Amino acid sequence: MTTLLKPERLNFGDTIGIIAPASAPPDPQAVDRAAVALESFGFRPKLAKNVRARLGFLAGTDRERAADVMQMFADKKVKAIICLRGGYGASRILARLDYALIRRNPKILSGYSDITSLHCALAKKVNLVSIHAPMLNGGLQANDLPEFTRRSFFRTVMEAKPAGSIRKGYTGNTVSVLRGGMAEGRLIGGNLALLSAAIGTPFAPLFKGKILFFEDISEKPYRLDRMLTQLLNAGVFSQVVGVAVGVNQDCTDPDAKPGGEYRQSAADVVQERLSSLRVPVVVGLPFGHIPLNATIPVGVRAMLDGRRGDLFITEAAVR
Repeated sequence: MTTLLKPERLNFGDTIGIIAPASAPPDPQAVDRAAVALESFGFRPKLAKNVRARLGFLAGTDRERAADVMQMFADKKVKAIICLRGGYGASRILARLDYALIRRNPKILSGYSDITSLHCALAKKVNLVSIHAPMLNGGLQANDLPEFTRRSFFRTVMEAKPAGSIRKGYTGNTVSVLRGGMAEGRLIGGNLALLSAAIGTPFAPLFKGKILFFEDISEKPYRLDRMLTQLLNAGVFSQVVGVAVGVNQDCTDPDAKPGGEYRQSAADVVQERLSSLRVPVVVGLPFGHIPLNATIPVGVRAMLDGRRGDLFITEAAVR
């Protein structure tokens, strides 16, 4: 498949499907709050049949969660699909999805974290642009949703034009350049743990000529090292033209003691593993498990600026 599929842009009044393809939210009332949030934005929410299901750490059985994904793609009235939360479990349903049906019904699918598994599968099997963005539980439904996050999401999914700088309106001071230069290519990425887990599977995306973006949360630095080493050993970093690193939230070592045995920080690991790359590397960009979470459309063209420390979306994500 060489033709990139783009979903139709979202318009106020459209119906948005709510699914839980991984874990269920800790609070069951989060489903209702998600629906209210979409209504407040000006959309019509539609709950998937099994969105309230629970099975251990999963939001229902694999069959139920896969059925919900397919229900929403097949429903002609649903214009976009937003995931309730991540957690764990999206990778378990990938082999159950009907990618031919999805190809015939391209539409927005939005989420991040564990939803990275779906982004990878849609990129590999369908070549469909998908949306790495805040989800509904604790994200888009939050009363204190930052304006930066809201604007980034809606300009990406509602305007058929390039979204531009992901730092637009960002007031944080987290960004730094590990390796300078300029890179242009299509975007691929998501959560580092899920990207690492996808290697060697039929759902691993293609990395050649791409700009790789990644982030993670609550991983000890040695675990980040392990996952980055996996990608290095798999040849991923020798294929990409640039690397954009988000904010790796809470990736600390609780056993590290000041003045005691030296232990690398998350920033140390990223620098040590990636500084030898011959492509631009920008770290601390505003995306990840943080309130100021920029929307990144997977599959579109972008430019990584290793001089100013920015990632520019140079192609519209929707049509």
